Amino acid sequence: MTTLDADAVRRRKISFRAWHRGTREMDLIMGRFADAELASLDAAALDSFEALMEQPDPDLYKWVSGEAPVPPDVDAAFLARIRDFHANSGALRG
Repeated sequence: MTTLDADAVRRRKISFRAWHRGTREMDLIMGRFADAELASLDAAALDSFEALMEQPDPDLYKWVSGEAPVPPDVDAAFLARIRDFHANSGALRG
């Protein structure tokens, strides 16, 4: 498998995981972001996105919606990117 093939497979897996989180709210938040931004993410951003998807849905929702502070071990800058994406699209209100 070439590097390009491996990258394409990784992005497809991330997209699938983004749309199959476990709660509909997080499917929409992560899935819509993935659809719009996944192709433009570099390897470091893909790492950050994958790490965020390891977090439990209730916690992740609270962080994205601003209901709870982001813990120091979570990539707050990437989370802000997701939040900004949805704030600009009007999907998140709050």
